[in-house]
Amino acid sequence: MPSAPSETGWIVGGLIAAVAIPALAIGLSMPFWLACVIGLGAGGGAIAVLAPRAAFPLLDASGVARGKVQLARELLREAAPCAERLEQSAGRIRERKVADGVRHLAVIARRIFTGIEKDPLRLDRVRRFLTYYLPRAAEIAEAYAELEQAPVVDAARLASTRELIDRLDAAFTRYAASLQDADLDKLDIELKLLKSALDEDLGPAAPPAVPLERRDKV
Repeated sequence: MPSAPSETGWIVGGLIAAVAIPALAIGLSMPFWLACVIGLGAGGGAIAVLAPRAAFPLLDASGVARGKVQLARELLREAAPCAERLEQSAGRIRERKVADGVRHLAVIARRIFTGIEKDPLRLDRVRRFLTYYLPRAAEIAEAYAELEQAPVVDAARLASTRELIDRLDAAFTRYAASLQDADLDKLDIELKLLKSALDEDLGPAAPPAVPLERRDKV
């Protein structure tokens, strides 16, 4: 689905056309009608270039059922702001190690987004991550930043919140690995199919030869 032109695109496109038409007509003595065609074309090109990118465009190109694609799009659209909230919280958190940990959560989240864009059928593997763990992680990161900035620092709550952030990193990593496991599962299937085809056309592969040293020992 093409993206609607942005307000910035209209402004920039209009300025380009407004400058180009008189420059071509007066400066280069070009016929006015031709200057209008070129100027409007340049303005329209700027509008198209500056149009906002459609969210998760790879989903539209996939061949899976429309319902699965739509669900994946909706869940990813809802989850994307949570990754942004993680990055914003990381910028507010004073303790370097915790800030780096929160920023790492955002990196893993976007890696998972990319995996779902490429193959919406994997959605079931990470649905709980998108709908539960990621939003809660954004809330926990924001809470940690607020606790740090409180007039009276609650060391016990900071410590427990920090521990949750560490555990969330392990959970995020596990969900990202589950998408990679899906790739490995596909590879295993392809290898089995390829081996079966080769066995059918060429006959079963000969067993590996036993090294001479092992023969002597036997």
